[in-house]
Amino acid sequence: MADLGAEIPVWKAKGAEKTRRVREMFAEIAPTYDLLNDLISLRGHHGWRARAVRGLQLRPGAKVLDVCSGTGEFVRSIRRAMGPSVNVVGVDFALPMLEAAVRKPGANALYVVGDALTLPVPGDCFDGATVGWGIRNVSDIDAAHVEIFRVLKHGGRFASVDMAVPPNRVVRAVTNWVFGTFVPLLGRLFGKGAAYAYLHRSVGEFWSRAQLEASMGNAGFVQVRHQDLLFGNVCIFEGVKP
Repeated sequence: MADLGAEIPVWKAKGAEKTRRVREMFAEIAPTYDLLNDLISLRGHHGWRARAVRGLQLRPGAKVLDVCSGTGEFVRSIRRAMGPSVNVVGVDFALPMLEAAVRKPGANALYVVGDALTLPVPGDCFDGATVGWGIRNVSDIDAAHVEIFRVLKHGGRFASVDMAVPPNRVVRAVTNWVFGTFVPLLGRLFGKGAAYAYLHRSVGEFWSRAQLEASMGNAGFVQVRHQDLLFGNVCIFEGVKP
């Protein structure tokens, strides 16, 4: 008989329960987050973020909002591209992740604790917005897209980078082995096995490319498109506020 009192897996959680569980998980893995990201992606995530930043077409003096900012890696990509010529605000709901960002060289920004569903910033004030591997973790993707649309200026650009399911079945099989076996094993070596099992499971529960593009379009974005990277394992979604 199933244990009706057992806690459901975090990748199955919904609503406020998902928000709580994901926040706790990221608070737990904050000290090793950057190291494991570098190992898992072979440091490829830096280049993927850099490509997304180029798509924002930022100019000196621009204001950029990094949503689900985590340890500030997207902020570092923005700084590498633009230096001190832009103003960056990073928002994340896990304080330990932001504390890691504040200590990181090259990730200087104004960091604020906040939820992607209720961003603690005024509307129509940012020239660009980014999310790195974060939309998958929010409890309401549609609401997050609406909020990001709200805070952008007219003509402002949005770029979201996340994992995706590869369309090629051979690549998909290899990916399932790597993320289903190797990544959790690597996580266990650092005492974070459950958190890194979530990575693989959450991709399987994540929306398709068409669903994400439809959500962005429903929020009001135009020129919505996606770019597949790493054989379709990583995807950049882009849109513009008209």
